[in-house]
Amino acid sequence: MAPRLGFSVLMGKESKNGGGTPVVVKMENPNYSVVEIDGPDAAFRPVDKSRGRNAKQVRWVLLLKAHRAVGCVAWLAGLFWALLGTIKKRLFFREGVTVATEKLGKGKLVLRVIRVFLVTSLVILGFEVAAYLKGWHYFEASAAAEYLHRIPMAAPNLLHMVYVAWLNFRADYIAPAIMGLSNFCVALFLVQSVDRLVLCLGCLWIKFKRIKPEIRGGDPFKSPDIEALDYKCPMVLVQIPMCNEREVYDQSISAVCQLDWPKDRILIQVLDDSDDVDIQWLIKGEVDKWRQKGVNIIYRHRLLRTGYKAGNLNSAMGCEYVKDYEFVAIFDADFQPNPDYLKLTVPHFKDNPELGLVQARWSFVNKDENLLTRLQNINLCFHFEVEQQVNGVFMNFFGFNGTAGVWRIKALEESGGWLERTTVEDMDIAVRAHLNGWKFIFLNDVKVLCELPESYEAYRKQQHRWHSGPMQLFRLCLPAIVTSKIALWKKANLIFLFFLLRKLILPFYSFTLFCIILPLTMFVPEAELPLWVICYVPIVMSFMNIVPAPKSFPFIVPYLLFENTMSVTKFNAMVSGLFQLGSSYEWVVTKKAGRSSESDLLAAAERESKPSMIQPQLHRGASESEIGQLSLLQEKAESVSKPKKKVNKIYRKELALAFLLLTASVRSLLSAQGVHFYFLLFQGVTFLLVGLDLIGEQMS
Repeated sequence: MAPRLGFSVLMGKESKNGGGTPVVVKMENPNYSVVEIDGPDAAFRPVDKSRGRNAKQVRWVLLLKAHRAVGCVAWLAGLFWALLGTIKKRLFFREGVTVATEKLGKGKLVLRVIRVFLVTSLVILGFEVAAYLKGWHYFEASAAAEYLHRIPMAAPNLLHMVYVAWLNFRADYIAPAIMGLSNFCVALFLVQSVDRLVLCLGCLWIKFKRIKPEIRGGDPFKSPDIEALDYKCPMVLVQIPMCNEREVYDQSISAVCQLDWPKDRILIQVLDDSDDVDIQWLIKGEVDKWRQKGVNIIYRHRLLRTGYKAGNLNSAMGCEYVKDYEFVAIFDADFQPNPDYLKLTVPHFKDNPELGLVQARWSFVNKDENLLTRLQNINLCFHFEVEQQVNGVFMNFFGFNGTAGVWRIKALEESGGWLERTTVEDMDIAVRAHLNGWKFIFLNDVKVLCELPESYEAYRKQQHRWHSGPMQLFRLCLPAIVTSKIALWKKANLIFLFFLLRKLILPFYSFTLFCIILPLTMFVPEAELPLWVICYVPIVMSFMNIVPAPKSFPFIVPYLLFENTMSVTKFNAMVSGLFQLGSSYEWVVTKKAGRSSESDLLAAAERESKPSMIQPQLHRGASESEIGQLSLLQEKAESVSKPKKKVNKIYRKELALAFLLLTASVRSLLSAQGVHFYFLLFQGVTFLLVGLDLIGEQMS
């Protein structure tokens, strides 16, 4: 029923606008608001939202907010419950997981040290919780000593005396050692941050000035004389080293065979180190297919696989026909260059006899596959966009990335060729070529498609090799660097920036400062780290890392936490390489999933839609034995394409650090350290997720 309204006109009251009379509308129903109409234009004046709300409206607003809060809490509770369920399955019942094993003591010492810290922190936490429950709400030795003088000597409290003795021992002996180590790590942290800032400023300068490597004498491929073009093309050797690359061998061979270069001035070597006979037959069949199409391609297989990739490349360079070629382009098995790759890279060698290497940038076909690939994309975008480009422009030197580059064969030969002494043969040859005076060029605009590791296991093994090899190489190259004839500033750049700062100091301080010292300071508040060390500077550094990949800004917090988590693997690898432990010589081929680019998928669909046009060309003139061999290859391809059973793994070092950080976060609650608590909590949860292999590809 509509409410009854009573209207009353207030006489004798002038309107603010002049001759108008105010009208007051009163509603007898108490559930409705009172509205005052003051003049004819009152409806057009801004409305005060704080007026006119009754208790029922406020109640509905509060209920809506409460509903949202309950929904958020329920979502967090569901997420936490799912995490507990996964921990229960993987950690206690071991469903679908295996424990990652350590070889030759690799990481066992680090794991033992972490376990000692964990047990010690748990004991101290229990002791301090007991003290907290007894009402001793002080956590520094000075406050404890002041309170101790008030206790009558006739009735001493034994537990309290032990607690105060621990506080005095902590303040006199433990805190100074932790403060000294933390100050040293903070100094390294600031030096590395300055280096990162200088690199970013150099990148901005390159962008602002639009600095790009120029071809001396102009690009020969822009010449209008098409007939003379073939005579200007130098002889190029293309090498595709691979080992058991079942998922990607056909993609790389197909892409390289479609390079736009005169057929009589290019030779493709497929360097197969596979020990699986089925994969060898598949690669041979792919090579035979392209050879029948007129491509100058050969297949090589070593009986003795020594020296890994370096040994494979060195063996191929020993062939007699290599002396007829001037340049060599190298592509790993998962790389797919565009047809114009050689036309964009090789001309830079023209009229530039000091140039030894032209390196192209990597582009990733699966960068949005999962969270792990997104975080890898951030790191590698910074590496290419900032580090490689700045060093290439201002230093004419950078580390060869091992693939997607073109070498002058003379530079390889004068630098000693491929050596098998480390697992980073690409960095090894780059350093030796730089010491011999060769210059490098990095082309940021030339991109080659490749694939990122999608599982944490593959990424972890890749990072171990990438961080143990440089330390191993540093030990071997240091005497040659010191005695070389290059300029002094180039020696300093190689030793202090290229090796020490970016390969040794970065994993050392990252692991020591954020994974060891920070949780220890929660139990030793006298050595507490300042807030800017654990919050402001890391966020600024992470922000600068993400600038080359602007679409990754929503992942800045996961990126910061994950990089601290990966510092365990990088620190372990750095130690093994520096002290020449057995794991530093370990080479594990990074597993690929065989992702294809959008253009590859379209080309494959087009080929499938026209089978009658392709099939006769492949088998034209084939004998019965060759047809039978091809049919056998097809049957083997179908048999080996079936996926094998895979499982996720449990990583004990990461789990031990997770419990250490979570224990430290509980201790930070006692002293009401808000920022420290949240950082330790989220970092501990990140270590827990990584330790249970919940990041990246999930196996069923």
